[in-house]
This record gives sequence, C-alpha cells and structure tokens, in this order.
Amino acid sequence: MTTVLIVIHIMLVLALIVLVLLQRSEGGALGIGGGGGGGGGGGGFMSARGAADALTKTTTIVAAGFFATSIALGVVANQTNRTEDVLQRIEGASQTGVPTEGGESGTAPAGVPSADTLLDDLNSQGGTPTPSTGVPTSE
Repeated sequence: MTTVLIVIHIMLVLALIVLVLLQRSEGGALGIGGGGGGGGGGGGFMSARGAADALTKTTTIVAAGFFATSIALGVVANQTNRTEDVLQRIEGASQTGVPTEGGESGTAPAGVPSADTLLDDLNSQGGTPTPSTGVPTSE
C-alpha cells in the first residue's frame, strides 16, 4: 500500500513540476511576461487563453492529488509505525540494559573502554599529571 502511494506521489510531483514550468508567466517580479501567443482570438481551446485555462485546471487537479497523497502517506505512516513516544523508548532502553548517555544502565558494550581503563591507558603512555591542572606533562 505504501509503495503504491509513493509511486503515485512521485508521478504527481513530476507532473506538477512539468505543468508549472509549462505555464506562461504573467509578468510578476521578473517582468518577463510570456511572449507572443497562439493564433486566433476568443476563448478557443488551443488559443493562448484556452491553453492557459487548461493548464491552470490541470495544475489544480494535480496539486489536489499531490495534497491527497501527502495526507494519505502521513496517515499510513502513522498507522504502521505505532510505537511509544520518545520518553517511553528512553525508559524502556534503560530498563533493558542498553547504555544511555548518562551511563546509568550498567556496563558499556564490548569494545568500548570504560573511563577507568581509558584513564589508566593515558597515564601509562607517559607523563605524569600535574596536581593543579590534571594535564600530563612530558619530560
């Protein structure tokens, strides 16, 4: 279901891009304003005004479809992804023994040195910490 909605959504996005780029500028901020129109007067389908009306209506329909698929994708994502909120996930992680930032839930995973081991390694590499700053000095 989600894949079908995504494919339709992408097709609507591409159609919307093409339709917007095909439309004639009305002057606006750039002052470019379009250019010479098609033949004939009045409101015929292939006249400049008739083609603009058709493009405008088509753009409106495609834009409505784009919004509909956007809302549908949001609803589907919400229904399929029914998990607890972030705070409940954090509480669940601390109860299952997964380490958190504060280190409250026990030991670190394998391969991650503890603070004591890391401090011992740094002290054994050379230099003695000065009492006032705690920064090793090289002699």
